[in-house]
Amino acid sequence: MEDSCSKAIAPSPTIFSGDLYGSSSCSDDSLLGELPAPDLLVRTSGGLRIPVHSSVLALVSPVLENIIDQPRKHRSSERIIPILGVPSEAVAAFIGFLYSRRCSDEQMEKFGIHLLALSHVYSVPQLKRRCTEGLGQRLTVENVVDVLQLARLCDAPDLYLKCMKLVYGNIKTVENTEGWKFMSYHDPWLELEILQFIDEKELRKKTTRRYREEQRLYLELSEAMECLEHIFTEGCTTVGPHDTEITTMNMKKEPCTKFAICRGLQLLIRHFAGCKDRVNGGCSRCKRMWQLLRLHSSICDKPDSCRVPLCRQSKLRSQQVKKKKREDTRWKLLVKKVMAAKVMSSLSQSKRKRAEDDATDTIRDHGIRSFRL
Repeated sequence: MEDSCSKAIAPSPTIFSGDLYGSSSCSDDSLLGELPAPDLLVRTSGGLRIPVHSSVLALVSPVLENIIDQPRKHRSSERIIPILGVPSEAVAAFIGFLYSRRCSDEQMEKFGIHLLALSHVYSVPQLKRRCTEGLGQRLTVENVVDVLQLARLCDAPDLYLKCMKLVYGNIKTVENTEGWKFMSYHDPWLELEILQFIDEKELRKKTTRRYREEQRLYLELSEAMECLEHIFTEGCTTVGPHDTEITTMNMKKEPCTKFAICRGLQLLIRHFAGCKDRVNGGCSRCKRMWQLLRLHSSICDKPDSCRVPLCRQSKLRSQQVKKKKREDTRWKLLVKKVMAAKVMSSLSQSKRKRAEDDATDTIRDHGIRSFRL
């Protein structure tokens, strides 16, 4: 019995090879030489006994400190701490980290999952961060479900989120793995969490896409208001102020920087001027022109000197309507959004340039695109 115990306590060169203490972050050999003899044993599931120093373990892990401080039933009995449920090599790597604060890539590759569990159970935050980063870099479609379950149990939110994102991006492939089948049978609550995460991600994606589309529309309307004022003040190619004659020089005038929008507005204005159904309200293009003129009058702050047709009349009419009844809430919201887009476009030149590129693609030949008010 004594011979077998002495063999177990003696450090095996295959497992330790001097690295358990020699790889310590303290590179001073004299300091390592001052360490007392090991006064504690760590027993693994494979029957391996690792000699350690209780002072080192207590300094690094508060859980191990509480275990060490527990009174023994028999004073003569050996001081042994069992660390079970993981391979002996993983326990040796864990003990090595407690001494050295280091974990090699090879150890992380082989025992990353076990080390994460040990770091959580024994409250070693430095090792837990190292395992979270290491496992996050080694995530694959095959192991993501297993790592996700462990991250959920070990309270590792960063790793949990990385796993969720990988599952979301490869859900069809992940559903065919053995880990997913095992999880769906034994842990249906985690499967429900994954499905809820996917639904929320899709909803957030749709909301973001809708918001960007709305902002693009408001920016187009804001630029349309600028082009409308530009056309009736300075003129642009074929359309200009009513008191300015269109000469050959005007006809050869170079397009403005927002000609994609100006061209659509000019076509709309020419149609509006000659349409016979605009009064009866039977023409959809004329309705759009009326809405643009009304929107301009709602934004314009100089109606008396403005040269856009019907600006002052629309402003007066809207004031009269406001006195009699409440103005349409949706219309007020539209005006507010367009004004905000105008301010943002003036502050960000780069954003305006990107919006102009988008407007060029969407309003190439058919003028201002349809919009609902």
